[in-house]
Amino acid sequence: MPEENAAADGLRRSLSLWQVVLYGLGVTIGAGIYVLVGVAAGKSGTHAPLAFIAAAVLLSFTAGSLAELGTRMPVSASEAAYVQAGFSRKWLTLSVGLIVVGTAAISAATVSVGAAGYVAVFVTVPAPLLIAIIVIAMGLIASLTTAQSVTLAGLMTLVEIGGLLAVLAAGLLQPPLLLAALPTVLPAFSIDAWTGIIGTSLLAVFAFIGFEHVVNIAEEVRDPNKVLPRAIFLTLGLTTALYAAVVFVAIAAVAPAELALSKAPLALAYERLSGHPLGVMSAIAIIATLNGIVVHMIMISRVLYGLSRGGELPAGLGHLDPRTRTPVRATMLAVVVILTLALIFPIEQLAQYTAQGTLAIFVMINAALIQIKRREVTPPKDIFLTPAWMPYAGLIANFILLLTSGFARD
Repeated sequence: MPEENAAADGLRRSLSLWQVVLYGLGVTIGAGIYVLVGVAAGKSGTHAPLAFIAAAVLLSFTAGSLAELGTRMPVSASEAAYVQAGFSRKWLTLSVGLIVVGTAAISAATVSVGAAGYVAVFVTVPAPLLIAIIVIAMGLIASLTTAQSVTLAGLMTLVEIGGLLAVLAAGLLQPPLLLAALPTVLPAFSIDAWTGIIGTSLLAVFAFIGFEHVVNIAEEVRDPNKVLPRAIFLTLGLTTALYAAVVFVAIAAVAPAELALSKAPLALAYERLSGHPLGVMSAIAIIATLNGIVVHMIMISRVLYGLSRGGELPAGLGHLDPRTRTPVRATMLAVVVILTLALIFPIEQLAQYTAQGTLAIFVMINAALIQIKRREVTPPKDIFLTPAWMPYAGLIANFILLLTSGFARD
């Protein structure tokens, strides 16, 4: 039987490198960048692009650890599987898995509320009903075959990225503006400038959260030993380049102080550069938020599926629909949890724990790889091997970010 068809009782290996990269970009590049530009400009002014690059460097250590672990164990519920392999503690494995699900559900619920706000600009529907329609509709999309749902999410990702590229194109049509702003990106050797960059780097980390979810679809990837590492690094690299370029164009078009005061800074920059109304970028933001919901639902359902197959959760969540070969029951549970959070709980207060939970998971992932490497004499063949120092660097970097994350949000 061809590899992409997989076993009759398992997930189907059907995803190519660029489908995985589009999935990774979709779950990483979210509506947050459309807002975060202003906050970053307010914190470090014209030096903001450097902060995004610095954040990516810090996260690259964990990307290396994920690339190796993903080829060692190309399974769903990946983070939980890594921790189990590293520490052999069922309670710790289940805890990590539930933290992954919880942080993703909170993030998806927050995005759902944001999506409803954007849609409400164009239609008049009570907010709770609009949120329910959006979450249920995205749940139906996430229940399609993996190739269908990821491809659709990929198309929405292209639209989402298209909005950012539109900002870049508008800036490139005014080269004197960009050339004038270029010398201001590099800071002088002053404590204030570098303090601002460091503070913004801590904040920018939150814009990159999502690239790690690539490993959660490992069971559905063709040739994961080759595809996963490439997809992880391509996702992080392309996101970094896009973020830094967009932030640079935005601060070239609009004064950082003005960007910081705007509720729609990227739309403001695009309007200033192109003369097009704010509604154009708002429409693209709708696609961005809907895409964020779908990719989070796909990830949550795969983690629940993996935990079920591993015996940590009820067996029913490991059931695959005979037609789509996807965990529809787990997807429906994700819909219920996300909808409950979006309609009942104070999402604004809960959302801050999304990034903190993710950083805690990163700490555990790097610690697990350290343990695995220390125990084995000879690593398995045909896997991606990251340098021995990299998980230590990832552990330290994420632990520091976790300790300082509360300050970065103030």
